Amino acid sequence: MFVRNSSSVMKKVLMCRPTYLEAAPINEIAKKWSNTELNKEKMEAEHRQMVEAYEKNGVEVVLLEADPERPNAVFSRDFGGCIREGYILGRFREPIRFKERCDYEKKMKELGIPKVAEVKEGLFEGGDFSFLDDSTLVIGTAIRSNQKGINEIQAALNKYGYKVIGVEMPEDYLHLDLCFNLLSENLAVIYSKAFKPEFLNLLKEKGIETIDIPDEAVFAHGCNLQAIGNKRVISLKNNTFVNRELYKRGFHVQEVDITETLKAGGGPHCMTFPLRRE
Repeated sequence: MFVRNSSSVMKKVLMCRPTYLEAAPINEIAKKWSNTELNKEKMEAEHRQMVEAYEKNGVEVVLLEADPERPNAVFSRDFGGCIREGYILGRFREPIRFKERCDYEKKMKELGIPKVAEVKEGLFEGGDFSFLDDSTLVIGTAIRSNQKGINEIQAALNKYGYKVIGVEMPEDYLHLDLCFNLLSENLAVIYSKAFKPEFLNLLKEKGIETIDIPDEAVFAHGCNLQAIGNKRVISLKNNTFVNRELYKRGFHVQEVDITETLKAGGGPHCMTFPLRRE
C-alpha cells in the first residue's frame, strides 16, 4: 500500500529543489511577481526548512534532481496523485511544465511505484487532487484539470473501487489546494466561496468539519497546508488565522517561514508529493 488517504501518518515524500524556479506568469500569484527576479538563495533555504520539517517528523524525503528545463518542478505535487495501489500520471496544461511529466514518471519507475492510471487526452494536475475518504477522490476543475481527464482516471480506477468526483471552481483559483485541504479524516480548511453547494453538501455528508478562511488568506496560501498525520500539519508561519484555529483543535502545527517560493504560486502542499502513508 502506498497512499490510502490525505491525512494518515506520512512516511515518505518526493520533492525537488527550487534551483531554477522563476515566477512564470502562469497563475494569478506569479503574475504579480513575473517581472521580479526571485531570490534563489532564499528559496533554497526555504526548501531546506521543508525538508528538515519532514525529517524532524520521521518522514523520508526523496529528491528529484533540479533541471533548468523544468524550473517549476519544485511543485512536485502537480505531476499526478498517489493512491493505495500506485500512482496516477497527470497531464500538464502549460508547456513550461511538460518535461516534469516525463522526468517524474522516470523517477517513480526508479522508486518502484507502479503507474495505475494515466491521463493521455484530458488534463489533470495533482494540486487539484484530494481524498475525501479511502475510496472517494475529488479533483478540482478550475483551469489545470478537466472533466476529460477525470473520466480517464475514473475508467482506470473502477477496478479498485474508487469514486472520482469533479469539483467545479472559478479559474482564478488555479488548483483545488488553493481553496481546500483535508487535514484529518473529519477536518478540512476551505475557502467556501470558491465552491458550489454540491461540494459543501458532500463534505457535510462525509462528516467533514471545515475551517473557513477569510478572503485575504486565499492567495496567501491559507489552505496550502500539508497534513502529516496524528493531528500534525506543516503550515506557513504567516498563516496566523488557520494556525490559531488548528491549535484550538489540538493540532501540532509545524510552522515554516516561506515567503519567496510563494511568489511563484505554490506553498507547502504544492511542494510535496506523498509517496507513502501508514
